[in-house]
Amino acid sequence: MPTNQQRREAAKRKLERQLARRAERAKKRRIIATALTVGGVVVVVGLIYLLVVLNSGESTNTATDATTEPTPPPAETTSGPCKYEKTPDQPASKPVDVLADVDPTPNAGTAKITLKTNQGEIPLTIDRAKAPCTAQAIEHLAKSKFYDGTPCHRLTASDSLKVLQCGDPTGSGSGGPGFSTKKENPTNLAPAPSGNGSVIYPKGTLAMAARSGSNVTESQFFLVYADSTLPPDYPVFGTIDPAGLATIDKIAAGGITPGDNGPTDGAPKNAVTVETATVS
Repeated sequence: MPTNQQRREAAKRKLERQLARRAERAKKRRIIATALTVGGVVVVVGLIYLLVVLNSGESTNTATDATTEPTPPPAETTSGPCKYEKTPDQPASKPVDVLADVDPTPNAGTAKITLKTNQGEIPLTIDRAKAPCTAQAIEHLAKSKFYDGTPCHRLTASDSLKVLQCGDPTGSGSGGPGFSTKKENPTNLAPAPSGNGSVIYPKGTLAMAARSGSNVTESQFFLVYADSTLPPDYPVFGTIDPAGLATIDKIAAGGITPGDNGPTDGAPKNAVTVETATVS
């Protein structure tokens, strides 16, 4: 039979074994907890990294899409002497084909164009010798009915500029046929008394309008109903017949609806529409 001493020592060893097992279990729990914590941190960091990368990619693409302009299509130019050029940045305001650029360009003789307007007829004489490429383009536009049903959107009556401007189907001053014609600027107009390189566009002149600073013209033209002073930057391609000048005088007498350039430059008060433009 064990003595009291032996029983105490056995109880002590049993307690030590229990404590050791508890310590071992606690140690394992700490290791597992640490591993889970580290693993969770790794997963979270990985997710954050993935989101940052994805968001960065999206932001970069968005910025690129916002700042990168589409490449304009290459300009198409006819192969003939006049080199008519399509204007993709200024599409046609009314359907019309680019004309055939024949070689050689007709540069002699005249053609008659009659503008039948709601205010009366305006007969014109096209002189091919003055501006062959311009004359060819205008005849093409008239024969293609481009001018039919279009307004004469601008009338001026200042001391130095008296013109009626037509040829824009939109009536805004910015419309055109979707192609341009190289400028054939006049070289034989008389210098203006004011100097500064300006010249006199005489009463009865038929000339092309042009965008400011542009080296080409499109479809808009102006009819000079009294001597006007301008830089020699507007191709002259014909004249206004006397009956046409009488019609324009009547339109001018009706007055001007003031525009952005003041009371002497705006739309005719009596609206003018080219009903038909016929070539003969």
